[in-house]
Amino acid sequence: MIRVVFFFKSVRVSLRELWVMLRVEVYEGARIALRSLGANRLRTLLTTGGIAIGVATLLAIVGIIQGLNASFERQLATMGTTSLYISKRKFGATGDDWQEARIRKDIDRAQMEVVKNECTYCTAVAPNIWYQADVSFLGNTINGVQLIGTTEEYIDVASYKMARGRFLNYSDDADQKHVVVLAADIAESLFPSSDPVGATVRIDDHPFRVIGTLERRGKMLDANWDKAVVMPLRTMRAYWGVFRSLTLIVGVDTADNMDLAVDQLTGIMRRARKTPADRPDDFAINRPEQLLDLYEKLTGGLYMVITGIGLITLIVGGIGIMNIMLVSVRERTREIGVRRALGARKRTIVLQFLMEAAAVSGVGGAIGTAVGLSAAKIVSLITPLAATVQVGTIFFGVGFGAVVGLVFGIWPAARAANLDPVEALRYE
Repeated sequence: MIRVVFFFKSVRVSLRELWVMLRVEVYEGARIALRSLGANRLRTLLTTGGIAIGVATLLAIVGIIQGLNASFERQLATMGTTSLYISKRKFGATGDDWQEARIRKDIDRAQMEVVKNECTYCTAVAPNIWYQADVSFLGNTINGVQLIGTTEEYIDVASYKMARGRFLNYSDDADQKHVVVLAADIAESLFPSSDPVGATVRIDDHPFRVIGTLERRGKMLDANWDKAVVMPLRTMRAYWGVFRSLTLIVGVDTADNMDLAVDQLTGIMRRARKTPADRPDDFAINRPEQLLDLYEKLTGGLYMVITGIGLITLIVGGIGIMNIMLVSVRERTREIGVRRALGARKRTIVLQFLMEAAAVSGVGGAIGTAVGLSAAKIVSLITPLAATVQVGTIFFGVGFGAVVGLVFGIWPAARAANLDPVEALRYE
């Protein structure tokens, strides 16, 4: 029992001595390092500037990338978290997949009615076709407006909300009425200071009465949801002869039932399209998350290249620190020799030079973080590119800058610690 107590007391004493020794060495090392940096202000400033430029470049890139990712996720949310899109081809189809999907038979209203009647997880089913046209009012014309032909259930599945008036109803489509609902950009451009409900606009020189306007929804990739006009499906086909395949937007009752809805819809569509049992699906049931996968595939390689450029810039700054620290070791050879002759240990010398390198790069990292994130924010204000400043990114910039200093300061620190005291004292 006495031996155990003595052992723990010895351990406590040893740890206390170690703490005191480290505290003294850290304090002395920091004091000497700061004094050395203060004695060479210009060199310190230039070295700090090199790290600041590297960190600023990297964090500006990271801020813009994070902003673009966050922006895309917000845009993706506008498609609805419980919506499915049934069409001839899957999202992002290219090459052979696109060619194969192009020759599939169209999805028509008869198949849509089967889905409506048989899908137990579906709350709404809305058909969709698109066409581009010019929309005008009193001589003010907007070119290249997206016309959306659909039915009354579109408002329930398309993440739109009404701003004024009403949406389409069953009789609007059944009777092929000349009515439209304007998205936000169209309403604001054609009617900047008046209520458009009840007014008559012309679409490719055909008159249509405005029955409502939609709240702002935003953009999705290159699609501007707010530069659109919604009209009855039958009306659109009667005027523009658009008889291409429908895209069915299906609203599912809960997010938990999405997988079950996909399985059920697959069976319903195969029966409705009379797809043979030995043949693969001749349609696609798309989910918004698939666009996120496509986005990551398209941008992942580009982001890696851009981030690599930023890292190279930072490495150049780190090499500058190493070079300056080696010069500092040469200039202070006699000082190191005196300190070693008076009993300074190698770890004390190493600690001093590492703290000097970390201090320079840490300050550079802080400056670079402020400059880089500010640059990213300015870019987001004057260009369509988004930028996000996250708290973690700020700590990352300062910490990463200090780590770069430590890594590139190891060799100069080790070289200083391994100098022979006798030779160092003789150095002129």
